[in-house]
Amino acid sequence: MVRADAVETRPRLRRRSAGRLNRTPAGWIAAFCLPALALYGLLIIVPLGTAFYYGFFWWEGTQRAGFAGLGNYQEILTRYPLGTEIPTALWHNVLFFVGTMAIQNTVGLGLAVLLYRNPRFKRFFQTVFSLPYLISPLIVGYIWSLLLSPNFGPINYVLRSVGLESWALPWLGEPTTALPVLVLVNAWQWIGGPMLIFLAALGGIPQELEEAAALDGASPARAFWSVRFPLLMPAVGVITVLTFIGCFNIFDLVYALGGSDGGPGGAMDVLGLLYYRTAFEGGTNAIGESSALAMLIFVVIFGFAIVLERLLRRREVTQ
Repeated sequence: MVRADAVETRPRLRRRSAGRLNRTPAGWIAAFCLPALALYGLLIIVPLGTAFYYGFFWWEGTQRAGFAGLGNYQEILTRYPLGTEIPTALWHNVLFFVGTMAIQNTVGLGLAVLLYRNPRFKRFFQTVFSLPYLISPLIVGYIWSLLLSPNFGPINYVLRSVGLESWALPWLGEPTTALPVLVLVNAWQWIGGPMLIFLAALGGIPQELEEAAALDGASPARAFWSVRFPLLMPAVGVITVLTFIGCFNIFDLVYALGGSDGGPGGAMDVLGLLYYRTAFEGGTNAIGESSALAMLIFVVIFGFAIVLERLLRRREVTQ
């Protein structure tokens, strides 16, 4: 038999243990958060604050020459060639984002649906499609530049071998094909990310909803677009914002495929490359102008990401 006093002490023990958990010192919480906060401050906040500070001064090499106010911002927006290169690079970033959204995320959703409905080799294909984005974009760019080489690249060799001689183009050497190739290579590398996010979101939707739609006579395609896809909108929002930030931060892949000038006629020139040229190939005031350009890029990315996130969240609420 269990003694009555032992039964009575159990609630008291639970209350004591709960009280100890509630009295967890704030120092322990700070200790666990401190390493992440220190890395974030060192790698994000400090460079951002330094660029913001440097952008308000004139520079002669590495020596600060005097207070410039908004002079550096006026210089990069009005002086040739930066005044004309910034709108062009920004437009290329927009096209790059739109193309990536149309290809990468559409194919990623299709792959996620296929793997969700046919889970036999799910783990294998998850690994296969996720491997490319574990590789450095610089390495990916250099490998694809070799594959697409007009002289000895295997892609043009295969096209010529099967009689498609007219399709064997200098893919990275023509302004009309350089940017589409960049979009395709980028989508190939990062397609695993949206696929995994969509796959996780599909797994969180109750199966009963689609079964109920099937009982009402809806076809599988109709059930997906009417039942499952609206419930995927939170995942669509996350992927859209992440894709936007990634596309407007792009540098290494473009540098590997087209060099610092952005390919033929600047067809792949983006804001990241423009910042690189301003910082490392600019004049004596390169520090001031590149810092001002870095802050402009930050404002564009941060501002549009917030607006995009609010619009997508509002759409989720209205559905």
